[in-house]
Formats: sequence, structure tokens, C-alpha cells
Amino acid sequence: MRVPLSWLREYVDLPAGETGRDVAARLVRAGLEVETVEQLNGDLKGPLVVGQVLSIEELSGFKKPIRHCFVNVGDANGTGEPQEIVCGATNFAVGDKVVVVLPGAVLPGPFPIAARQTYGHTSAGMICSARELGMGDDAVSLKEGGIIVLPPEYEPGTDAIELLQLVDEVLDIAVTPDRGYALSMRGVAREAAAAYGLPLADPALLDVPPANNYGYLVKVADPVGCDRFVARTVVGIDPGAKSPIWLQRRLQKAGIRPISLTVDITNYVMLEVGQPLHAYDRGRVDGPIQVRRAQEGELLTTLDGVKRKLSAEDLLICDNSGPIGLAGVMGGASTEILDAVLDPETGESSGSTEVIIEAAHFDSVSVARTAKRHKLPSEASKRFERGVDPEAARAAAQRAVDLLVLIAGGTAEAGVTDIAAPHPLRTITIPADLPDRVAGTVYGRETVARRLQEVGCSVAGADVLEVTPPTWRPDLTDPYDLAEEVIRLEGYDNVPARMPTVPPGKGLTEAQRMHRRVGVALAAAGYVEVNNYPFVGEAAFDALGLEKDDRRRRTVKLVNPLNDEEPALRTTLLPGLLGALRRNVGRGNTDLAIFETGTVFLPKDELSVAPRPAVDRRPTDAELAELDAALPDQPRRVAVALAGERLPSGWWGKGAQAGWADAVEAGRTVARAAGVELTVRQGQLMPWHPGRCAELLVAGTDRVVGHAGELHPRVVKALGLPDRTSAMQIDLDLLTADGAERVTGPTVSAYPVATQDVALIVDSAVPAAEVEAALRAGAGELLEAIRLFDVFTGEQVGEGKKSLAYALRFRAVDRTLTADEATAAREAAVAEAVARTGAVLRGV
Repeated sequence: MRVPLSWLREYVDLPAGETGRDVAARLVRAGLEVETVEQLNGDLKGPLVVGQVLSIEELSGFKKPIRHCFVNVGDANGTGEPQEIVCGATNFAVGDKVVVVLPGAVLPGPFPIAARQTYGHTSAGMICSARELGMGDDAVSLKEGGIIVLPPEYEPGTDAIELLQLVDEVLDIAVTPDRGYALSMRGVAREAAAAYGLPLADPALLDVPPANNYGYLVKVADPVGCDRFVARTVVGIDPGAKSPIWLQRRLQKAGIRPISLTVDITNYVMLEVGQPLHAYDRGRVDGPIQVRRAQEGELLTTLDGVKRKLSAEDLLICDNSGPIGLAGVMGGASTEILDAVLDPETGESSGSTEVIIEAAHFDSVSVARTAKRHKLPSEASKRFERGVDPEAARAAAQRAVDLLVLIAGGTAEAGVTDIAAPHPLRTITIPADLPDRVAGTVYGRETVARRLQEVGCSVAGADVLEVTPPTWRPDLTDPYDLAEEVIRLEGYDNVPARMPTVPPGKGLTEAQRMHRRVGVALAAAGYVEVNNYPFVGEAAFDALGLEKDDRRRRTVKLVNPLNDEEPALRTTLLPGLLGALRRNVGRGNTDLAIFETGTVFLPKDELSVAPRPAVDRRPTDAELAELDAALPDQPRRVAVALAGERLPSGWWGKGAQAGWADAVEAGRTVARAAGVELTVRQGQLMPWHPGRCAELLVAGTDRVVGHAGELHPRVVKALGLPDRTSAMQIDLDLLTADGAERVTGPTVSAYPVATQDVALIVDSAVPAAEVEAALRAGAGELLEAIRLFDVFTGEQVGEGKKSLAYALRFRAVDRTLTADEATAAREAAVAEAVARTGAVLRGV
């Protein structure tokens, strides 16, 4: 809504020194969103006056028309003599009244004006066009060519800056859907009056004659879609009458193009009061006006010249010939007000002389759907969609009638049609201290009542108020709406800022603490956390090489996905994580180690429909259990992905390439943070390489909690990843499924460690993890740590064999171990490995 400040002052007596920015600040403080304050012609300086063309001499010998004119500007030039001006426009004649800018003035730009020699004559000023005055192309009383030709009643020398209202400020207000009343000068003026504490001159307070039985006949067949219809008739209108300058300028500043007098008046009243109007040529309306729903397939040609096929949901204005308008959206071409046509022989104008003014109230939902269905937004539909005051129809129709009579010389017929469905007033009960409790400050009953009355409410009561909202505020429906009105008018900046009191809680749950430990541990190990969208599509599963019957392909589909290519919720973290890896590699980050923790969504074997609990009470335990049963399982998982160098190269030497062992170690890092010990064995699961995939199990159990290793070459190629990309994924919920609630820290012994090395020859098919498990089991309690430090194959160990060298660290918590104790523990470990794996001690 564009609000000219000069127009706003007509309804609120703002302080003389208040600028547009001052008013905008007050309105913003009251809750309106003022986007910009536009200064119109702030650099314009006079003298700019009305002039009368006395003579015109057509100059020849030039490529374009040039005219040497003498113009009477009254006493504005200080001499009273005619002003000599050279002009290239041709759309004015001798005797016309024009706008003249004299030397010493400054036009918008800025563009200083001075007398100069041109085309062999002195030009002391300019005859101005609308564009040169910053009025745009839709300006006042234009003929073809652009020079402003004024009505004859203005005297030469009259100040044109004031006459044309050239200097002004315009506030551009973004009106939210719940504040439709602000799409009018009346609504904005009410807000300004409340913001300044000044009285409001309400433009809708008019003397309106009551309805009678001899107004124009109107039949409303759909009272739900149209609950009020006011019709007034004006006859004897001068079809050649033009919109006065003040009316056209106000429309232009508000962003509406002047068209013709009748249309301009209906637009002006809509901007002023907020009630959309429509004017019909009475001579082109066939019989009574009817309001009804369309018949499927009916046709209507609207004012924009488009023939539209109507839906049965469209609300229509009709006569005996059929549809003549889309209710609340746009009128029809068949009853359009005709432009004046001048008869060159008689000099008389012909056109519409009898007008029916419609001021109706239509259902907001119906208008919104019709405007959207026909892709036909209009100023009227924009207001009806947001809510129009049904009680403003009578005043708006009367205002339009008064202007037509005043400007066009018409006569208002005595008949008044007013069909109105009952509008019961809503009464809201609100404790007087509710705004105090909501804002956390004290307003008091008097302030609450005064502020509610300023927005148009009637208020009664003491401690408990009975409030009746006005008809132009359909958004006020409950006590908290009223509390919001009080708070915003008192100023949101006056609401004290207080931190809420946090009740004592139990702190983080064990699962939350564990999740944090896992994240900290991976970050300490050099991984960077990423967060990805939880959406996935079939293409991602194809790239991972999953079989058609793989359970991970069974997903939860979204009814309204953000992306049609990813319509489901993820069942694994790898697609998003590997996608983030690929994007980073594509941006030149070749050495990467990233991780993500998050939930996956696994549909249950038996699907059920979630119930819809009531909103007026807390759901029962049974309803909550039923809701929970309908949700998919959502275990929390952690995954890592690595590519490039794990240890960087430099002057110190060559770095280490990230590989499957780093992914396995990441799994151990996660397990240690969760207080769980892992064992590793060879596995096989896409998308990992079948020969470089490890299953991760909780030690002492057969519970597989995840996988780690190098990705399959086909997967690497399909996803565009670097060679040897590795990944790991662990189910955190499954990792701690045994119910362990506390991480036990390692025991630190003050006694020295005893280190024993052992090299065992085993078959190449025997996993190193199996040998390690056997050594660990045989070594007993004294074993502190075991580390594989060498793997050797060759002729020395025989074909089909490999040598595994381990470092065993022994330590007791209460004494220094003797050499015999350490050796005995080593021999026991070797014996267990020989028994389990068939190992042979190397060198024996």
C-alpha cells in the first residue's frame, strides 16, 4: 500500500515538522512494515507556474518540429511581459494553459533552468512535460506528445508545484494477510492516529440514506458468497468530464493509473475507505443484477479483453444476458463504462451518462480461489482476500455518488439498494491483566481499554473486559489477539527483555553424552563433521551397487518431497556423506576425512496409519503409543569417509595414503568413546570392496554393529570419488544395546611395562584379527596391549603362508613383573594361538 503523506494528513493532523521517515518510524513501532519512504521531487525548485500560450511561430529548416512561443505567466517573471520560449512539442495550441518553468528553477534530476540562445531565438524557460516534472507517463490531462495541458480555469502565474502536488513523500507499506484494513488510507490513518495519540477524521463517517424499495433491483442467490450488496444509481453524468488534478495525482502517487472519471472515482474510494467498488453502464445492464455461482463452462469476457471459461465455484455478477463480472475480481466488458467520444460537428461528447455503483462484500476464500484459478490478481481481489469491512459498503457507495455528483454534474437517484445478511458481533472475554502477563510489564486496565478502543473495539467491564472487535478487524478472534494489539500499540520496544528462568533439569541423557563423546573423539582424530539432508532416491542406491532385494532399498516415502529425485528418507548415512566428499573433491580439497552422526529411517514390517489426536487436550498414553507404533524405526548412526592423504607429505618425507585400515580405526575410535570394545573380522557388504571389508562386532558377542573398509571400485567410479576412498558406518544404538551406562577409564599402573615380541606363521587365509584374539585370550590378565607391527610373505615363510609379528605389552597393577612372569604369559599366548589357528612360531 502506497500512502502519500499529504493525503494522510487529511485524516490525521500530524505535527507540521513530521517527515515521512518520522511517520514511518511511528508506524513501524506500532507494528506496520514500512518498506521504503519515497521522496517525490525533493530537488524541485520554482518558479514553476501556469502559463497561457499567446502565440506560436513554426520554425522551418530543422529536422524536427520547432516552435517559437510567447507565453503569459502573469507576474511570475517579475515583469508581467510574455515569456519567450522555444519548444519542440506540438500537442498544444494557442490559448492552452500549460506548465512553464522559468530561469532560476531546478527540475528533478537535478536540472537547472537558465535562459539560452537556441534555434536563432532566446528561450527563457521551458514548457514542461509530465516526465520532465517527475510525474511519469500517466500524468494529468495529457494529449499525444507529453506536454501537460491544464484545464482552462487556472490563472496564469498560479504556482504549479502546489497545483500539481509535485513535492510529497510516499510511504510504501507491506501489508500482511491479517491486516487487510491497512490496504486503505482509512486503515493507515487509524494506525497513525493511535501511534501519535491524535484524533482520526474517519472518511467513512458519512450521512447515508437508508435502504428503500425503489433502488435498482438486485437478487442475491448465494448469501454465503455475497453477504452484502449495496447499489446506487447516478444519472445525468457529463461523459466529457475529466478527473480533477488532485484526484489524478493522488491515484498516481498510490500507484494506480488514471483512466476515466468514473473509474478513477471508484479506485479513489477504494484507496480511501478500503471498499472495492465497481461501476456499470446502466444503459448496458439488461434487467436486474443477480449474484450467483457460475454454471460449469459459462463464458465471460473480462475488462482486460480475455474470454474466460468459468468454473462452478466462481461467484458471478449477472444480468438477464448472463455473466457481467467476476465477483470481487474484475468486471465484464459488456457493461464497461464507455469513454467519451467527441462529435466533431456538434462538439458534444457521447458516452456513459447513467452509472450503477456496486459496493458489495464477498467471501474472501471464494474471491481468492477465483483470482488464483483465472490467474487474475486485481486491487479488488487483493483486498477481499484479506478481509473487507462489510459495514463500509454503504459509506463507500455514498462517497462515490457524492464525487460523481460534484465532479461530473450528475444526479443521485433516491433509490438505495442494500441487501445484507446478519453479521452477529463477536464478544471476547479477556482478563484486564492479560496483556501485562503476556508482555511481562504493567499496563493497567485504563491503558488496555484505551488501546483497544483506538483500534475500534468497544470495551466494557472492570477486572474482566467484554470486548467487541470492529467489523474491519476479522483477525481479532481470541484474548491473545487483543493482548497483542495492546502490546504493539504500546511499543514492542517497551517490552522488558528478561531471560526466562530455566527450571532445574536432569542434564543430558546417557545417550546424548555418548553421542557427544563420539563426535569429540572423531574430531580429535582429525575428522570434520558435516550435516546432510536426510533425503535419498533410487539413483543413490544404484550408485552404491545395492541389490534389488537389499533391505536398505525399503524406504519411507514422503507425500510432498522437496525434490522429486529424492522422495524418500535415508536408510544409510553413506549417500549423503559420499556426496559431500565428492563436492569437496570437486572444489579442490583432495585430502579429506569427514564424519556425520544422524538418524536413519527404517520402515517397520507391518505398516499402520498414524491417528489424528484431538488438539484441545493432551493425547492419552494409548494415543501416544499408537502414534509411536506408526513411526518408522529411527536408529542413530555414525559414518566416516576418507580420501587422499591421511598424513600429509612435506619436507619430512612422503605422507601416508588414507585406506581401509584408517576406516577400521575410526570404528575403534567410536567404540572407545562409547566404552565398548570391538573385534574385527572379514566381511562382505556393498558398497565395500569384497576383499577389503571388515565387520565390526562387539567383543565377546556375535553382534555386528557396522562395517568399514575400502569402497568397491564400481561404486567409486559411479560416484566420481577418488581411488581408494574408504568409509565406515556404525549403528550407535546397537553398539550400546547391552545397556552399559558408564565409560570406565583405563587403569594406570605405576609399575614398568614388559614388552615381548612374537612372530607367528599362519596360512594366508587366516585373518590377523583371529590370531590377535587367540593371543589376547591366552595372555591373560597381565596383557595390557597388543599391536600388529609387521606382515611378511615370501620364500622364507613358504608358499601360501604369511608371518604376523605382534608386540605384546605386559604389566601388573600391584608389582613389577619378573622376566619369568612375562615369558610365561607370552608362551601361554602363543600356545593358544597355535591351538586355535594352527600357527607356527617363526624361527623354531
